Amino acid sequence: MDAVRMCCAGLDVHQETVVACVLKGPIEQKPQCHLKTFGTTTRELLGLQDWLSEHGCLEVVMESTGVFWKPVWNILEGSCDLVLANAQRVKNMPGRKSDMQDARWLAQLHRCGLIEGSMVPEQDIRDLRDLTRYRSKMVQAVTAEKNRIHKILQDANIKLTTFMSDLYGVSGRGLLQKIMDGEVVDEVTVKNLVKTRLKKKVPQLLDALNGKLRRHHREMIRDHWDHLVYLEKRITELEARIEAKAEPYLERIEQIDSIPGIERTSAVTIFAEVGPHVAEMFPSDAQFASWAGVCPGNNESAGKRKKSKTMQGNKHLKGALCQAAWANSRSSNRIGQFFRRIRKRRGDKKANVATAHLLIRILHALMREKRSYQEIDVSLGDETSKKNPLDRYVKYIQQLGYSVQLNPIQ
Repeated sequence: MDAVRMCCAGLDVHQETVVACVLKGPIEQKPQCHLKTFGTTTRELLGLQDWLSEHGCLEVVMESTGVFWKPVWNILEGSCDLVLANAQRVKNMPGRKSDMQDARWLAQLHRCGLIEGSMVPEQDIRDLRDLTRYRSKMVQAVTAEKNRIHKILQDANIKLTTFMSDLYGVSGRGLLQKIMDGEVVDEVTVKNLVKTRLKKKVPQLLDALNGKLRRHHREMIRDHWDHLVYLEKRITELEARIEAKAEPYLERIEQIDSIPGIERTSAVTIFAEVGPHVAEMFPSDAQFASWAGVCPGNNESAGKRKKSKTMQGNKHLKGALCQAAWANSRSSNRIGQFFRRIRKRRGDKKANVATAHLLIRILHALMREKRSYQEIDVSLGDETSKKNPLDRYVKYIQQLGYSVQLNPIQ
């Protein structure tokens, strides 16, 4: 392997230790190897920074080991040119596995320019990413609490969800409050609590409230309800912090928001995952789609293409894109037409991932050209999808010995 760097370092990062290997010397000669082990406390990591400076090493590579690489990155970020390697792509040969061997192997690969760095955005974007991911977890927790309340209502034979599409709207919350308080509700009370079309369902709602509700049920509902209210309050506060962090990037977020199927919350989530420098970090939309994990799998051998799955990629970005793809499934725009065309022959799930791939390519173009989405009136194969079965039917009729003349209906 030909070297391209005169001095570089590889770090094998663990929870308690960091093994550092510096390779230094002329490109055409065998380099000198310097190995040393450091702890992971701040004092030890500052010592690692000084040790790298003593050797004049400014180019450092490390594996993305869980979250243990983050404190090392934060301390060395200002003094070194850091590269974060995908651990799956830099595996050493079997039988030569030790911390020092791993550090030296990373340094050798980096010295020869064989490591492609992972995308690590700047500190502000990383902070915004932490907030958006935490919001997703909080929303999942809210959904879990709602499901628990629904389960207890079913256990008590309270059938409100049979007649109410949203149990946690204004009407549903009012009825739940009465249930938790243990109050006896009559027709007048229910009619005053419910809104809009539910007023026509007051007799059915009274029948649905007539269950076997015990004190245990009320206490359990109260526990879940208090936690639900707390989570909703925390989400509101968290969204305010997210908006403050995202304010300097409003123009980019609005460009993402202009894509059909992507609403404001998803736009902020997508921006937090990709950052503002998409075109610089991913020169082509194919690389961007591969990083997101929505590109088609590739498994070919002996000229035969075998079944394969997409890569895992960035699961947070992939989830937001797939959600936007589902939102376009019934739209009349070209993205919705694309979804339905793929669904006819590949099914819902593959059409969803294929549409997410289309969205990531559109996103790359918008971020590269710094403009908003514009709908293009282009046919995406609808005529072809109609023509193919028509030709098949005509051919079948001709095989039966008949001639066919097709005339469009006026």
